[in-house]
Amino acid sequence: MAVASEGAAAQRPFKIPESVLVVIHTAALDVMLIERADGMEHWQSVTGSKDRLDEPWAETAAREVGEETGIDVNAPGCVLTDWCLENVYEIWPQWRHRYAPGVVFNRERVFGLCVPEHTPVVLSPREHVACAWLPWRDAADRCFSASNAEACLLLPRFV
Repeated sequence: MAVASEGAAAQRPFKIPESVLVVIHTAALDVMLIERADGMEHWQSVTGSKDRLDEPWAETAAREVGEETGIDVNAPGCVLTDWCLENVYEIWPQWRHRYAPGVVFNRERVFGLCVPEHTPVVLSPREHVACAWLPWRDAADRCFSASNAEACLLLPRFV
């Protein structure tokens, strides 16, 4: 993995342009969205990049869900499903500094995580400030990302 070369960034490795999108939902098709802590009022599902190139997609998904929501994907009643769908999208210019020079596209693997109703959520305050459970169509309408909205709309096909 390449390492940034200047200032404080010298301590942080570049992000890997391979990530997961995890649609957390109940059997009743209510979707959990979380609001980003960056002040932009962006609502989304759990997302996050691989920690290493050889990290399996499901491992990335489980780690990101745990870090961002406190949910253990292996807890009783939880079922993590790889939807075998991938999106490739252009990384927003304001976030490109996190990646190696010249990296402008990210590959995103989509997962679903069915959880029991009333599953406790403990947000990472560094990343998110609120969560909401919404019917799947309403969740799609609230997502700021087109790929996230599309994943919410595909949910009924995967349950």
